[in-house]
Amino acid sequence: MNYEDNPVSIKYYVKRYLQRNASRFAGHVVVDSPAGNGVSSRILADLGATPMPFDLFPEYFTEAGMTCRRAEISEGIPLEDQSVDHVLCQEGIEHFADQLQALREFNRIILPGGSLILTTPNYSNLRARLSYLLMESEKFNSAMPPNELDSIWMSDQSITPEVYFGHIFLIGIQKLRVLARLAGFRIRHIEFTRAKKTCVVLFPLMYPFIFVSSWLTWRKNRRKRGPESWPVYDEIYRLAVSPRLLVDGHLFVEFEREQDFRAVGAGLSSQHEGFNLT
Repeated sequence: MNYEDNPVSIKYYVKRYLQRNASRFAGHVVVDSPAGNGVSSRILADLGATPMPFDLFPEYFTEAGMTCRRAEISEGIPLEDQSVDHVLCQEGIEHFADQLQALREFNRIILPGGSLILTTPNYSNLRARLSYLLMESEKFNSAMPPNELDSIWMSDQSITPEVYFGHIFLIGIQKLRVLARLAGFRIRHIEFTRAKKTCVVLFPLMYPFIFVSSWLTWRKNRRKRGPESWPVYDEIYRLAVSPRLLVDGHLFVEFEREQDFRAVGAGLSSQHEGFNLT
């Protein structure tokens, strides 16, 4: 069975999502980065989109009739500003050392109102939280914490001096949300994929503590900051107590490009006193 037709694989849910929203992608340019073996690029092409695949190691790309170009996200994607409709970043963000810079680069190339569709292993679910508590590991009792032996997935200096890291930079929904906001995106939709059995077992034990703690923190900070903070804190609270996010195996988020990342700073408020430059 192909990964795209196997419900255990995230590719299965990406394919279903793209097919369900085919009218939004048909006739549009979609950057697929990292493109991997090219399955998602082929699905996009079948739906009438124009895929543009990029990857640090395009040698892995196997789909006929398309060319995958080499791109190191820290150096930028070789495209003009605001030149594509959508970006698909499937299982990539957890490999990027500078995640904010990567999100800003995606923002740079997306047209206003376009979207970034992003998937990553769910570091916010209950299994991941327990695993981090026990050993700072992605999977307790099976994987060591990130290290220089297991977490270097590809280092071929004959191709590129860049290193393809493993899951060193796993990210949860709250950090992903704020980095996306700082890069000019807002959450448009969260797609739920497949519940992890361990998370389902842990849910009745851990959820009451998570709910009460989140509610108390939300209420305290809402009172401290006042009404101007409520939209932000309310969104954070909803994500914190979402049962589906706590049991889902993957984060699958579609972000909308709300503004140019270079304009975000003008709308931020400082929590510390400014510098006296006089």
